[in-house]
Amino acid sequence: MTQVDLAAAALVSKNVIVAFEKGRTNPTRNTLAAIQRVLEEAGVEFTNGDAPGLRLRKKKR
Repeated sequence: MTQVDLAAAALVSKNVIVAFEKGRTNPTRNTLAAIQRVLEEAGVEFTNGDAPGLRLRKKKR
């Protein structure tokens, strides 16, 4: 997914995504929630517990 695709799907500007990725800004809670929603819809699973981070969800057969 490109920055442009992510920004469009999360309804934010590409500049918001770029600044966040470069550590220049901290997005608002609403922006973070929108980015997380888009990534989860694309198959990213955010993990907690013993393995904090993320992984790609296994595709159903």
